[in-house]
Amino acid sequence: MSAYEAVFCIVNEGFSDVVMDAAKEAGARGGTVIHAHGTANKEAENFFKITIQPEKEIVMILVPSDIKDDVLRALYRNAGLKSEGQGIAFSMPVDDVVGMRGAEPAAADEGEKK
Repeated sequence: MSAYEAVFCIVNEGFSDVVMDAAKEAGARGGTVIHAHGTANKEAENFFKITIQPEKEIVMILVPSDIKDDVLRALYRNAGLKSEGQGIAFSMPVDDVVGMRGAEPAAADEGEKK
């Protein structure tokens, strides 16, 4: 099992703050927002019974695996498909992490000590 998970949340433009607020309440420390353009078609709109706004924001959040479920639940509650943000969220395991306090691999620590 991975020590970290990458959580991705795709929301309508203007709702990345809602995503980050919810994630932080669940224990996340920060994230990165990428501006994007959705490509959903009318079939998807009819299936979900929502109007899909083409301008999107993708919020990427790296979290310890033990809080991933809490973060996903918070995103669903605050920015899910039934909210104005109409967000979807998913996670992926992360094999290696550098650049975060306490997350450097052991080999990097050994190299720095030499």
